[in-house]
Amino acid sequence: MSHPRPVTARPAAAATGAVAASAAACLALAGCSTPAAASPGISDDTVTVGTHQPLTGPAAAGYASISAATKAYFDYVNDHGGVHGRSIEYVVKDDGYNPANTQTVVRELVQEDKVFALLGGLGTPTHSSVLDYLDQNGVPDLFVASGSTLWDDPEGHPNTFGFNADYVVEGAALAQYAADQHAGQKLCVLGQDDDFGQEFLEGVELAVGKDGVAAHETYSTSNQDVTAQIGALQAAGCESVLLATVNGFTALAVGTAAKMGWSPRWLASSSGGDYPTLVDLLGEDVAPALLEGFVSANYLPFGPDGEWVELFRQINDEHNDGARFDGNTVYGMSLGYLFAEALARAGEDPTRESLVEAVESGDLEGNGILPLMFGPDDHSAFDGVGITAVTDGVQDYVGATYAVGGGKVTEVEPQPVPLRGEGVPTS
Repeated sequence: MSHPRPVTARPAAAATGAVAASAAACLALAGCSTPAAASPGISDDTVTVGTHQPLTGPAAAGYASISAATKAYFDYVNDHGGVHGRSIEYVVKDDGYNPANTQTVVRELVQEDKVFALLGGLGTPTHSSVLDYLDQNGVPDLFVASGSTLWDDPEGHPNTFGFNADYVVEGAALAQYAADQHAGQKLCVLGQDDDFGQEFLEGVELAVGKDGVAAHETYSTSNQDVTAQIGALQAAGCESVLLATVNGFTALAVGTAAKMGWSPRWLASSSGGDYPTLVDLLGEDVAPALLEGFVSANYLPFGPDGEWVELFRQINDEHNDGARFDGNTVYGMSLGYLFAEALARAGEDPTRESLVEAVESGDLEGNGILPLMFGPDDHSAFDGVGITAVTDGVQDYVGATYAVGGGKVTEVEPQPVPLRGEGVPTS
């Protein structure tokens, strides 16, 4: 969701100031040029970026594969000549989904690995713990892997940009779809007891009003038991349940309801709606029946077909050891593509400042089903999502797409970005 704010001057990072001083000196001495290495993480033939990811810990089961997919895409780009002749080196550090660990590994990335930018740091509680540090050090903080609205703050954190459609957008779109398909139903919400759940509920209420939510239950990720919450929703007569859950708790909710003999309609955030992951968690013997008709939001190339999916499957086979191909694979490679596009537009000798300017330019296209929203006053990525559903074991778009803005939800036509060339951006 867009939150326009006035543009303010960015604090000059020490590295940027050094580059500027060097450039000024060169103007005084004819024939001098500023070397690319003056910008952190940039050499004549490489650009180094870093990320923090939950390779272990409570979120690993759902998300550890994302960074492997991003690296596979970068390996593909490097095999095709890189970006402006530079190979992309991707440094991945495990934070275990623990904010204290995130602070440690991000400092390592900035101070020891000298990364040019941070890319796709995953998680709201984890990444919010390093927002100020990255801003103070002038590090481009690109495409955070979380749907929190925190990343859309051009005035407070001018170098930070989101990637996911935010949770308000997803909640509003899913609620509107539920209302459109089943008018008069009892609609309920189950969500995490944090910003994820609260912002998702805000979106639901934007679409159907507070009176349109028959029941609302929350849970803590530290407690692997949602029996009480599912029982309360069942007792309230809920017919459709909207889920602000990660994949593990989506499976827990669906499985718990099944044991209680209850089968409402399920509609989940993209954060907890990946069908192959849910099948693994629930078990192949019961998952297809429990998840038939399961609805989720998405904004990236999806489904069994399509040129982007075909390319990413090829990259996955050739550069990711043929790992399981799922929504996380598409997410990780789409993240990598968007960064490569931004890097290409940042110029042949990119600086941290030119990289941020490239994202704010409004020229990036990405590969989503709706246009990107990036601009000087908007650091969110998507203001809308498409609706997917599982039919006979296949998860795909159903043709309904919603945009959220100005306090309302509007059904729109998708505008998918076509694959160009071989999927390697050029300026």
